Amino acid sequence: MGSSPPQELGVSCGINSPEGLIGVARIAVVDDDQKLLDLLAGYLAENGHNPMQFRNPKEFLRQKFDKFDLVILDILMPGMDGFDVLRELRKQGSLPVIMLTARGEVYDRIVGLELGADDYLSKPFEPRELLARIEAVLRRTAPEGKRPERLEYESFTLIPESMKLTVREQEIPITTAEFELLHYFCINPFRVLTRDMIMESTKEITWESYDRSVDVLVSRLRKKLGDDPGNPRIIKTIWGEGYMFIAKRKDEK
Repeated sequence: MGSSPPQELGVSCGINSPEGLIGVARIAVVDDDQKLLDLLAGYLAENGHNPMQFRNPKEFLRQKFDKFDLVILDILMPGMDGFDVLRELRKQGSLPVIMLTARGEVYDRIVGLELGADDYLSKPFEPRELLARIEAVLRRTAPEGKRPERLEYESFTLIPESMKLTVREQEIPITTAEFELLHYFCINPFRVLTRDMIMESTKEITWESYDRSVDVLVSRLRKKLGDDPGNPRIIKTIWGEGYMFIAKRKDEK
C-alpha cells in the first residue's frame, strides 16, 4: 500500500460550514483500493457531496477532523486496519463513521458498532444504498439547528417541524402516529426494520399489545402515500422480518 495525497472533488461546503446543509457534506473516504476510491468519489460528487480520498489511513489520521462531516472507512487495509483507525477517531471525538468490509461477518459488524461506528455496509453494495445511509447518518447526528426542514421524495414531501405531509403536491391529513412512523422510516432508509425495532424506536406512539398493530399503521400510511404493497415504491414488506423504506429522494441522481 502506497501513500497517496488526498484528492478533493465537488463542492466546498458541508454540515459544519456556515452554509452547511444535510445533503452537502464533506466526506473522507479511506480505502486502499484506488479504483473503489475513484468510483465512490465520483458518485458522491455527482450527488452534491465533497469527497476527499485517502489510500493511507495514517495520512487520514494526520488531518484535522473538524474539516469533515463523515468518514467512509474500510476495515481490511494493510498496515493499519479500520478498527484501529476508528479507535483513534473515537479518542478525539464523535465524527460519524460508516464502515465498509468485503467480509459480511457478524463479528466485524459487532466490533465496529461496539467501537463507535454509526453504520456498517458489506461489499459489494449499491451506490444508492450507500448514499441513503450517508444521508440517514447525517440526519441522525446533525445538531438540532441543522436538521432538514423538508424531506423530499419523488412522490411526497414530509416537513418534520410542522408535521405536514404532501403527496403529489396535495396536502394530506396525517395523525401523530402516522407522522412518527413515516419519519422513522425516512431516517432509516434501505434497512430491514423489524416490528420490535419500530415499536421500540417510536415510543411517542401508543402501540396496542398485539403483533399486527404495526402492520395496521403501515397499511394506513401506504394508503395516504398512494403506495401499492404489491408493487411498492416507498415501503416494502420483508416477509418474516418487517419493512424497508425504499423511496427515492427527489434530487437523487
